[in-house]
Amino acid sequence: MSPSSPRLPQATDKYVHPVIFREVITCRQRDIVMAVETATKLEGNTDEFKGDIDINDNPPSRKDLDRVAELPVLDQNGKPHTFKSLYTSTDNESSRTLIIFIRHFFCGNCQEYLRSLSSSVTPDDLRSLPPHTNIRIVGCGQPDLIPMYVRETQCPYPIYADPSKALYARLGMTRTLSLGPKSPQYMQYSLPSAVVRAIYQALKAGRDAFRGGDYSQVGGEFVFENGQVTWCHRMKNTRDHAEVPEIRRQLGLDGATPPLRKTFTSGIRRSSSQLKRNLSDRRKSWSRSRDRTEKSSPEGSMMEKLREDKGEEEAGDRAKKSEEGTAEGGAIASDGSAR
Repeated sequence: MSPSSPRLPQATDKYVHPVIFREVITCRQRDIVMAVETATKLEGNTDEFKGDIDINDNPPSRKDLDRVAELPVLDQNGKPHTFKSLYTSTDNESSRTLIIFIRHFFCGNCQEYLRSLSSSVTPDDLRSLPPHTNIRIVGCGQPDLIPMYVRETQCPYPIYADPSKALYARLGMTRTLSLGPKSPQYMQYSLPSAVVRAIYQALKAGRDAFRGGDYSQVGGEFVFENGQVTWCHRMKNTRDHAEVPEIRRQLGLDGATPPLRKTFTSGIRRSSSQLKRNLSDRRKSWSRSRDRTEKSSPEGSMMEKLREDKGEEEAGDRAKKSEEGTAEGGAIASDGSAR
């Protein structure tokens, strides 16, 4: 890049020039269509996915953990906590903690991963395990974006931020933009859908789209038991999180049947009886609403008056017939007595 070339906004920028921001963040319909078309081509051409980073899954040594133990992670309020506080127990009891390092806070792949994980490994599942077990999430964006991330993923586990990416570097995680050779099992959406979702979230976020974290940083999963890493997996591409069944095995949940996946839009499937009750309630509600509408409108008032007049007329006819019947019965009775 020549010295005169304009500098593009970076995820770590605290201020973005309004002109540059407008040029980068503006996304019209044709831009979305182009993004989807590009993603579709990539999805159909696996050659474009190749290029996994050559990285191992060896657990960090005790010396490595000592180096990162006091590094800070930030909660959603920006309050710092030592990294070791995420995986150490305060009551000296045996404990186990799964720490998941995600990518930037607008990564649709990581969001989908946490939705699948949260549905398959619930807090109730963790409470049923013999060693006290926790799950913690760490991202590389700014901490004030954590509430947005929780809303998007419905993740029930604590989420922290490491904007400096020091933990990522010292625990052996790397940077890449490779998509990997295939779509993972945890993804329930196609690549074009994921692209559209990411663009939509970035547009809603406005300037915060540049504060979600390093877009090329990838993460991994680390299981800590009594202060030591007993198992870990480092991502080799942007979709290479450890699959949910593997996480369940590492946590000792492999013998249990995972619950029904809660999707982003539909939630847990309801029973047929519940659906029937809801449909019946809706019909009653529609009927009451229709009656109120008819009564409140001039046409409805007229129809109501006609129904009342018709009802009164029918009631009068019934009364008249009743009187005639009574009179005829009386005449018959009188005739019989005369005979």
